[in-house]
Amino acid sequence: MQRQGITSARFSTPGEVVAWLGAVQAQDYPGTLWAIGLRTLQATEADVEQAVIDKTIVRTWPMRGTLHFIAAQDIRWMLALMTPRILRGAVTRHAQLNLDEAIFARSRELLGQALAGGKVLTRTEMYEVLEQAGITTVGQRGIHIFWRLSQEGLLCFGPFVKKQPTFVLLNEWLPDTRNLQREEALAELAKRYFASHGPATVQDLMWWSGLPATDIRTGLEMVKSELAQVTINNQTYCFSPHIANSEKPEQTVHLLPGFDEFVLGYKDRSAVLSPEKATKIVPGNNGMFMPTIVSNNQIVGTWKRAVKKGKIIITPEFFEASGQTETEALEIAAERYGRFLGMPASLA
Repeated sequence: MQRQGITSARFSTPGEVVAWLGAVQAQDYPGTLWAIGLRTLQATEADVEQAVIDKTIVRTWPMRGTLHFIAAQDIRWMLALMTPRILRGAVTRHAQLNLDEAIFARSRELLGQALAGGKVLTRTEMYEVLEQAGITTVGQRGIHIFWRLSQEGLLCFGPFVKKQPTFVLLNEWLPDTRNLQREEALAELAKRYFASHGPATVQDLMWWSGLPATDIRTGLEMVKSELAQVTINNQTYCFSPHIANSEKPEQTVHLLPGFDEFVLGYKDRSAVLSPEKATKIVPGNNGMFMPTIVSNNQIVGTWKRAVKKGKIIITPEFFEASGQTETEALEIAAERYGRFLGMPASLA
């Protein structure tokens, strides 16, 4: 909680948060804005969206084939390190969608021309470009084309326009970001992950990055002198040796969004969530992670939000009965979420 910046928000900008964590899960766009905002000192939702406009953070598919925000300076070396393996694993799915190399090549040409010169197009406009050229986008074909071209480094997401996602050409949007040699990238990834997510295991980083054990151990070997290790129940955990802030946190209860790094950042989540309760944050085991309530470092429930007459209404659902102290702490967390959104918030 402390190393992830939840109990002690110490980052001044959204870019600092994303760079520290390495990447922030970003399927749920509004939830992701809050995931970054709750770790940033006094940030609002508009501040996080401005970071996208200012090109300090970028949304794309760098790892596991899923959407993440990445710090702008990291996008090229992360794509180069992690996407080749993902693309090899997508061959069967692309064949099922009748997407072959000729279609990808034609799409690359069409969309490159449509976006050239700094243009920003919505997803709908991108579909229209393909459809007009005879490339059908039905049945997930369109999003898989965008996914593939983003993995290759042609596209990335731009700012939202009228609540619609947009795309831009990566090389025009971010013309100058750093590249790393493969071993350097593996070392940087291991260092960044264990510093921000530790204590964590090699298996956790394998899950988070989508890279095989050989790559993870290569990176860890290069930075092991900068990390501490401890073995508990025959499992080795790596983490930053710097002592955590021992001051008592101002908040003891936190409202985390769905897909937050506190949950999705690890393969093994049993330290904060018992297996019998895990199904409650992924109803139906459908891959959609509910927003969670964290109290004293444990996930104790889920929550939903609704906007009514300019107010945010938070409806909590605790796994077990909560006490008065916990409820009062939850009210503080709800008020903070309301400040982030710029409107009053209260509990249902």
